[in-house]
Amino acid sequence: MEQRSGVARAGDLEVVYDEFGDRQAPPVLLIMGLGAQMVYWREDFCRRIADDGYRVIRFDNRDVGLTSKLDGVRVGGPPLPLRLGQTFLGRPVSGAPYTLLDMASDARAVLDHLDVERAHIVGASMGGMITQVFAAEHADRTSTATVIMSSNNQAFLPPPGPQQLRALISPPPRGADRERLIAHRAKVGRIIGSPVHPASWEQSLAHSAEYFDRNYYPAGFLRQFAAIQGTGSLVGYNKRTTAPTLVLHGTHDRLMRPSGAKAIARAVPGARLTMVDGMAHDLPEPLWDEIVTALTGHFAQRP
Repeated sequence: MEQRSGVARAGDLEVVYDEFGDRQAPPVLLIMGLGAQMVYWREDFCRRIADDGYRVIRFDNRDVGLTSKLDGVRVGGPPLPLRLGQTFLGRPVSGAPYTLLDMASDARAVLDHLDVERAHIVGASMGGMITQVFAAEHADRTSTATVIMSSNNQAFLPPPGPQQLRALISPPPRGADRERLIAHRAKVGRIIGSPVHPASWEQSLAHSAEYFDRNYYPAGFLRQFAAIQGTGSLVGYNKRTTAPTLVLHGTHDRLMRPSGAKAIARAVPGARLTMVDGMAHDLPEPLWDEIVTALTGHFAQRP
């Protein structure tokens, strides 16, 4: 199956994307999470969806991968403990260079570039938050919405597990070389990932090396994290969502707890919640068949 790549313009940004499948097939836009490059949607995973009769598009969000970076732009606002406290209360935090609304506009720019009128919008983690914003702000471009391992950041939701949050936000050892940086990222993936379907350490290292060599840009992680906090609660967007919405979440996710998925499903009119047994904050290959079946079954509601 042919894989096609290109660059879309989103204002001053260049957004790198690639796609799989028949150009005439119903489009699916995949949006990845915090600090995660589009290749976290593994190629074989994308091809499985394309093989079911869809045009699958994935792209690098701003500040990650091969898409434009906002070099030198600093995150302002209060210190991290206060930022986390305001996020727990569902309040937007000041000092973000951009918000999830801007990132949803980037996603729309990809569709514009490809002359895609409407697409099935699928987001994982932060990408699931962008999907929630997209579905409300760009309802005319949304065939269906699927939110995977995410949250709507509603006030007073249970916070992430301390071990998982610490792993995610703790920087690697100062002065670490390539080998140690790759090992650090692999370790983080295993802490937040599925304990039921863990990848081997060798596979974790291989994937981490692939991501590192494609692009390593930790400053983007900080600005994207600020974008989440700067947007605040997404409940208002949920209530304006009209597209058929599937909320997909792992039973073992301790970074984005299942309570976040349940909050989305309650707030979005008519949303369906599907819990995936054994999944944590990852997309384990042994569960791909189950996940892809859930996705394509949902897409079929609105071609």
